[in-house]
Amino acid sequence: MESVLRAKNWLKTPIGRLTSWVSKVKERKLCAKRRKKRGRVWRERGPCPRFGRKPPLRTAQHKDLSIMRPYQEELEKERKLREAVNAQKNAERAAMRAHFRRKYQLSESTRDTNHLKSVGGKVSLPRQLSKIIHPNSKTKDNGFNLLSAFQGLGFGTAELKGGKHSKTSTPAPAACRVQSMYIRVTVCVRAQGSSYALCAVAPRRALCAAAAAAPGQLAGGAEGAGGRPRGADGRVRSFEEIPHTGRSGLINLVKFWREDRFRQIHKHMERTFKALGPIYREHVGTHSSVNIMLPADIAELFRSEGLHPRRMTLQPWATHRETRQHSKGVFLKNGEEWRADRLLLNKEVMMRAPVQRFLPLLDEVAMDFCRMLQARVDKEGSGEEGKRSLTLDPSPDLFRFALEASCHVIYGERIGLFSSSPSMESQKFIWAVERMLATTPPLLYLPPRLMLLLGAPLWTQHARAWDHIFSHAEARIQKGYQRLSSSQARGSEAGAGGQYTGVLGQLMEKGQLSLDLIKANVTELMAGGVDTTAVPLQFALFELGRNPEVQQRVRQQVTTSWAQAGGDSVKALQGAPLLKGTIKEILRLYPVGTTVQRYPITDIVLQNYHIPAGTMVQACLYPLGRSAEVFKDPRRFDPGRWGSAREEGHSAGGFRSLAFGFGARQCVGRRIAENEMQLLLMHILRSFHLSVLSSEDLETTCTLILQPETPPRITFKTLIHTHVHTADM
Repeated sequence: MESVLRAKNWLKTPIGRLTSWVSKVKERKLCAKRRKKRGRVWRERGPCPRFGRKPPLRTAQHKDLSIMRPYQEELEKERKLREAVNAQKNAERAAMRAHFRRKYQLSESTRDTNHLKSVGGKVSLPRQLSKIIHPNSKTKDNGFNLLSAFQGLGFGTAELKGGKHSKTSTPAPAACRVQSMYIRVTVCVRAQGSSYALCAVAPRRALCAAAAAAPGQLAGGAEGAGGRPRGADGRVRSFEEIPHTGRSGLINLVKFWREDRFRQIHKHMERTFKALGPIYREHVGTHSSVNIMLPADIAELFRSEGLHPRRMTLQPWATHRETRQHSKGVFLKNGEEWRADRLLLNKEVMMRAPVQRFLPLLDEVAMDFCRMLQARVDKEGSGEEGKRSLTLDPSPDLFRFALEASCHVIYGERIGLFSSSPSMESQKFIWAVERMLATTPPLLYLPPRLMLLLGAPLWTQHARAWDHIFSHAEARIQKGYQRLSSSQARGSEAGAGGQYTGVLGQLMEKGQLSLDLIKANVTELMAGGVDTTAVPLQFALFELGRNPEVQQRVRQQVTTSWAQAGGDSVKALQGAPLLKGTIKEILRLYPVGTTVQRYPITDIVLQNYHIPAGTMVQACLYPLGRSAEVFKDPRRFDPGRWGSAREEGHSAGGFRSLAFGFGARQCVGRRIAENEMQLLLMHILRSFHLSVLSSEDLETTCTLILQPETPPRITFKTLIHTHVHTADM
């Protein structure tokens, strides 16, 4: 033990000197730091207790430092260079990752942001990586480059007056970055047959557009979107130059309220396009958008929607879900979460196999509706037996049909709305859907949270309507869950006798979505499946009634197809394309939703205007469907226009029928709605002749959907062969 202590004391002095030399701190300062760390208070500066003596004051650097200092400086330079190279590489990788995050709408990474900040936020990518981000940008070969030959050279410029150079020089232009080169260029033009020359420096904007790429060349071709000419100065116009209806959102909101534009928003859009052209900006309250109407511009918009297309979030609906702690369905979701749920729903409502399974359910409801209507005409109509007719407002019956059909497909059960005394609960559900749709548009332009805090009557009505819709769905989901549990207890595969159990039953059986998500999506399907089919059916009956030639043409095709299909409704639909054309024509003239929205993930050019990424752009369907630039004789009701190629040259290809949206974000209930409307029209045309009291155009109004101000009255006249075919139903 004593030997250990002696060795320890003997090593104190050399260890202390070595520590002081390495850290370049005097021993006394080192001791003071250790005393402070231990919390000891020394009242006087005495000898160092650790070494037992005062350390010698060093008046000069150690002689070895003169040898070590250059070596340390060299190491420091190498370290800084290595850190700079690593920072550049990390920034390049971060820039690539950030590019793909923006492309696929993924969340940003704090780590990548820090890497980019470490190099000042500007990264010069190598040519190979730059080609990945800008595949369409033209780069020269590694051979001779005219621009690189002049790199670093400055050219003085002067004006020639009377054949002599002026001494006043033009200021040098700002440097323009072309790939990785900075260059100044002077353009000299000599007129043919003249001895005078004009020399000038190219403006920075024009040089950058020529050397790199103009925004129109990035997204809309050399002449901008759709091959349109550029402005007078040959450039793509800025976002601020887009025609607009007023810069103040508050003032525009007051105008909308005062002039009742909310209810006539479709007519307002049509008038504004006529006044300002095919593109304009609008700012109303908290709502800002760029509005377009031509198919070429719409195509450009959809090309930039990305893997996770975004549409405008209906904030009143989202606020209701959040305050009531309900899950959100795909209609209110975005990003990867939306995509995961949507892919699962597509398997049950969009794919061919499930559509073939629920078509018989829709056909059953459509036939029952025609039986009910026939019985009413026979009972209340006038005329001879077998040729009786009845004039009525069909809208209440059409709403009941839409709700009955939706419940049958979604919940797998009938709710008996065609009986003589339909349930009051179903009537309340229809009222709740109408109230919800009517109160949504005004709330889009106001902060819903503020309306909630103020207890505004408008918000109260909206929330109560949604509460009733959810309670109705909750009751149906509970019944469906009980049916599924009992069928599984009996050991059956899919309900009694292996029958189709509806969309709800299929989602519950597979169990890929949680019960809360199933409830949210089923509720959205039900809320969006009543008015959006009942209202177009009103317009369809009206247009067929006031166009008897078109009605007869469609009826003849339906009758022929029905006979060839042997009474099979599903096969009969395939042989009657005019039925589908009728639905498309109705939705062209009277689109249910007046706009389709997207947020482009990259900068685009529309009508030669630059649109930044993330801007909400709306394709306005009502002006589109009635535009003479897009459709020949647009006011004429002609279902045949969709089955012929005679109009293909009249407009730029597709993107003319967008009532159900487009692409991955199109209406999730599209297959249900299309087949539901076609089947009902098929059975009505086989049973009745339609006519109207007045052929004047219908006045329309817009809640969240477009609908007639006054429902049209339709005359249903029984066809002679009706009783022959009703037995087939």
